[in-house]
Amino acid sequence: MKKMALHWQILLGMVAGVLLGILFNNLGWRSFVVDWIKPFGTIFIKLLKLIAIPLIIASLIKGISDLKDISKFSKMGLRTIMIYIMTTVIAISIGLVYVNVIQPGNTISEETVAQLSASYNTDASARISSAENRKAEGPLQFIVDMVPDNIFAAASANRNMLQVIFFTILFGISLLLVDEKQGAPIKAFFDSFNEVIMKMIDLIMLIAPYAVFALLASLVVETTNGDLFAALAWYALTVVLGLITMIAVYVTILYFYTGKKPKFFFNGIMPAQLLAFSTSSSAATLPVTMERVEEHLGVDKEVTAFVCPVGATINMDGTSLYQAVAAVFICQTLNCGLTLTDQLTIVLTALLASIGSAAVPGAGMVMLVIVLDSLGVSKETLMVGLALIFAVDRPLDMLRTVVNVTGDATVAMLVGKSIGKLHEPKVKNWDDYYFDNLEKENLES
Repeated sequence: MKKMALHWQILLGMVAGVLLGILFNNLGWRSFVVDWIKPFGTIFIKLLKLIAIPLIIASLIKGISDLKDISKFSKMGLRTIMIYIMTTVIAISIGLVYVNVIQPGNTISEETVAQLSASYNTDASARISSAENRKAEGPLQFIVDMVPDNIFAAASANRNMLQVIFFTILFGISLLLVDEKQGAPIKAFFDSFNEVIMKMIDLIMLIAPYAVFALLASLVVETTNGDLFAALAWYALTVVLGLITMIAVYVTILYFYTGKKPKFFFNGIMPAQLLAFSTSSSAATLPVTMERVEEHLGVDKEVTAFVCPVGATINMDGTSLYQAVAAVFICQTLNCGLTLTDQLTIVLTALLASIGSAAVPGAGMVMLVIVLDSLGVSKETLMVGLALIFAVDRPLDMLRTVVNVTGDATVAMLVGKSIGKLHEPKVKNWDDYYFDNLEKENLES
């Protein structure tokens, strides 16, 4: 019998957690859920935080070292990275605009917020004190804080993730500058290290259905107000509107810069988008993405071979948009007031965290933990927030992966156009990738 796909397992765990949470609550088994079920959700959150720093280091160094040499980095590399940064900032900004306008977290009543705060012992006074301390800091303090004076000390706390990212980027660039033979063992190590870390994420995600069950069951018995679940619908709508807007931004930029119509672009990239939706993995979709960009969108192989693999590592527009919406939604829900500085911190942290986000399912949740940590969100508040959004995270993960892959294809076309490497596509019929190859296999046989 074919094993049920992970996303269906997670959705099943979500439904079971809500239903059994309601049942346990009616039976008066609240203490049983808190003592014997909730800890498994807590363990899962700790595992996500555990993998965060190794994930950043492995993915980012591999992405930079794949540039091969500094000349490519200075020419095509810098151009590619700058466009990726630009689109990511746009994506984060779109997410912040929508979440601040719609304010999905504010649909939850004050009574529910008070109940959540009491259930998870949220220290509101400490949060307010932390916000006041940030206001007193200078305007460039966040830049100063990005530079570590001890990498081992920085790597010992997830709140110092920006320092880890700074060191990792500096390390990756330095790796490009040393002699290739001398740097080969280090590059080989981090290539293997990256594979091991991604396998660890696979293993951690195996318990995701049970963690969702535990988190939602405990959430239901500790907070029974129905407006929580109504707020989830507004939260999901906010993310989806942001993702749709980001895709509209892609096709608009392509139309005005390359002259290619949206129909041309979607016909060319659609199979990769569908695969991204089904796998929730940019890495798994990469071979199809590269084939579609080169054969169906007309980007030269030299550009495709460079831009798409790098994009699968450092370009996570959909994930960054989701992180911005999710972080503000959680803070709105739990009355953690956000200043303008806080929201600028979200932009910067989500941008840098997305660079090191692995192109695998579940990595976005890891990066969200990093973003929330950068805001000084307490462990208790973090647990409540992740429990809230995990119920709809998997389908949103599928959608944001589509945006990630679409962004990779968009940037490949923009870079190709800028250096004269965008031409008429080799394949002018728009049959699905799989049907193309199936017909080819039938002819060969």
